[in-house]
Amino acid sequence: MIPPARAAAGFDHARLLANTVAIFAGTPDVNARPEVAGKLAAILQTARQRLAAQDGAGEGELFAGVRLGTDDVNLRLSFQYLYEIALATRTPGGELEGDATLQRRVIDGLLWLHERYFGDQSKGYYGNWHNWEIAIPTHVSRTLALLAERDELPGLAAIYIASMDAYLRNGKNGDVDLDSRFHTGANLADLTGNRILQGALTGDDARITKAISDQATVFATIDPYHPQHGNTDGYYPDGSFIQHHSVAYTGSYGRALLSRVVQTIKMLEGATSGGTSDLAGVVYGWIADGFAPLIFEGWMMEVVKGRAVSRTATGYTDVGVVVEAMADLTGHVTSGQALALKKYAKFLPPADTNAFVSPVSVARYADIRADAAVPAADLNPPRRCVAFNAMDSTVHRRPGYAFALARSSDRISKYEYMSGENLMPWFQGDGAYYLYLSGEDQRQVFGVDYYTAVSPYRLAGVTAPVEERRTVPELYGRQWYENPGHPLNFTSSSESQNTYVYFPRAQNAFSGGATLGAYGAAGMIQSDDVAYTAAQAGLLPDDFVAYQNARATKSWFMLDDEIVVLAANVSGQSGRAAATTVDSRIAAPTDQVTLTGRRWDGATWRAGDTTPPRWLRYANGTRGTAIGYAFLTRQPVTAAVEAVTRSRRVVRASNPDTSVTKNVFTASVTHSATGGLPALAYALVPNATEAHLRRYTDGPLTVIANDPRVQAIKHTGLGIVAANVFADGPQHAERLLVDGPASVLVQSGGQTVVALSDPTMKRDHVTVTLRGAPLRLVSADEGVTVRRVPGGTQIQARTHQAHGSTFTATLRRS
Repeated sequence: MIPPARAAAGFDHARLLANTVAIFAGTPDVNARPEVAGKLAAILQTARQRLAAQDGAGEGELFAGVRLGTDDVNLRLSFQYLYEIALATRTPGGELEGDATLQRRVIDGLLWLHERYFGDQSKGYYGNWHNWEIAIPTHVSRTLALLAERDELPGLAAIYIASMDAYLRNGKNGDVDLDSRFHTGANLADLTGNRILQGALTGDDARITKAISDQATVFATIDPYHPQHGNTDGYYPDGSFIQHHSVAYTGSYGRALLSRVVQTIKMLEGATSGGTSDLAGVVYGWIADGFAPLIFEGWMMEVVKGRAVSRTATGYTDVGVVVEAMADLTGHVTSGQALALKKYAKFLPPADTNAFVSPVSVARYADIRADAAVPAADLNPPRRCVAFNAMDSTVHRRPGYAFALARSSDRISKYEYMSGENLMPWFQGDGAYYLYLSGEDQRQVFGVDYYTAVSPYRLAGVTAPVEERRTVPELYGRQWYENPGHPLNFTSSSESQNTYVYFPRAQNAFSGGATLGAYGAAGMIQSDDVAYTAAQAGLLPDDFVAYQNARATKSWFMLDDEIVVLAANVSGQSGRAAATTVDSRIAAPTDQVTLTGRRWDGATWRAGDTTPPRWLRYANGTRGTAIGYAFLTRQPVTAAVEAVTRSRRVVRASNPDTSVTKNVFTASVTHSATGGLPALAYALVPNATEAHLRRYTDGPLTVIANDPRVQAIKHTGLGIVAANVFADGPQHAERLLVDGPASVLVQSGGQTVVALSDPTMKRDHVTVTLRGAPLRLVSADEGVTVRRVPGGTQIQARTHQAHGSTFTATLRRS
């Protein structure tokens, strides 16, 4: 962030602390604005609630109902509540501003907690490491910064910093360890941000300099082939964000990192001679390439949220963090970037500014929204297809809809479960997809209620074995598998717990795809996870439960009016049947939902019909939305709408025990245990009318191949042939000859454009031959060569260490 040589000249500690107080408490000018009143009222209300709880505290409590002793969560909450009281006393214009008595209560509370619970490291560090190393130090460091002008602070700060250093057990000599698996990505930004404040409080320039230097590493784009300090957490060249080394996490930890680093930029403004504009530009790239594709009409897509998908406050709420960061960033980036951010902030639905961290951000955001000279504009082009291959996700956007796909591989986890969150995640990385329609309130279609009401075996897009699984708490009576005596040392935060319980990876290498302009192809070979494989090899304890998965070879081809899905080689394994879910959607019980269809012979299809449908159409008349399903192969489809009532606690143990009733539409295809369904192909048609669906009878789509070796389609209207090749050796798909595993799109017209990638991320080269009249090169990406060969034109891309990137060549007739 700031070169150590320049930072060594010293920091303006008072300015740094003043900046920090302004971030969280605001300033007199800002807080006098009417737009900020709601935020100030929330700060005051929260502080009064905490004070009332403190007044009512019983034995062993600092706050009523927050019992201390062996509960690290309650200890964290106690520190949080003290911070929230301190914040109100430093909020300019607030009713509690400058209240020395309350500040004294906060200081006494800090001393009390340190003396009884935090100061003795032999008794502490129970529960989640994150609370001891990050969450509690965050609240303490900010509280100390708010009260820095108190005479008691130097001694209190020294006491707490010594203890916080001692709790940094995953560090080295009380400092951050960049080689630790815990000190990465968003976690590293939190750790170092806290230490910057601690250095300012104690006048320790060396601590600040080291913290800034360490935090600078999170700005570096991850090179998966040359990781620094063994770290694979962070942002990748394709816009992906990974945390926990293998979890697609832009929508949760990625948001936390974004918020934290923007706060650091603001903290350091004017407090050092070093600049931050270059780093602000990096963060702008995160928003434009990492976040914007994943935000649809203000909703954060589920495919990048890990266990957070099971929380009640997600989706639209998640985007508020991004909007606040954008508002703050406008003052630190180039004028062109600032204008783009302002346009995007106006394009997104209005944010709940009471949830913003900073009153200053509220005011900046209000100015942006009120600026008539700034038009609203998306950061995304209207037509966009983004292959986040580094995190096994694809996002496809068109006017009227967006499609998001979640895959998994030996690089990326099938799902994330942890801390009683996301209790039934088993198939979320097995090709689960989400089709968002414009104008919807996505809370009524997806989010926590989708996972609550829809069976975990019937998530849209998933092929799952027909069986019943049990959650981790049901299996083991706690939120993790405990067996410290085993050679793999299973404890709540051990590497084995991560590998086999919290976020297991798949075992397949093929997961990825290519993009050609705004079109895309993706493929995956579905496999078991690492836990089942290890259990079969006898590596896991006898009482560890692992489940075998179904098998399938799957492709998704993303066009304009449709997303084409192919599945082959489907098996439930071990004598089990399997089911592929074409779609599952939820609606309010009062919504007018209809399901219509036609059979291949033209007759009307009705729910319960065992005759294969040619197409189905799900419509929500209340919301004015519809999706069509055009089947390209003939097979019976089970489709119906039923009322389902479940508690939100079925997906997250700490959710309120709130019953949710939804109309659940599910369309699925059963694959018998004895086989008999060689392949399945269908197209999702967003916003389809019945007239539109009837056109697929003689329509533009053709399935060229659909087997374990090759899956390919042709769209005559677009002039596109797209293929995923899964097998080694030369493989044919219409006029394409592909030399092994690859994802390929070819669009012909006035010119011919070829796009290809290596979805295994293991090949040195991918070669595609276009049979027919020879073509001449117009342009090509670096690493692509084109030459004439007998019977056609050969395009070869050097895919060595390309990490799934797409290579493109444009050709024309000689």
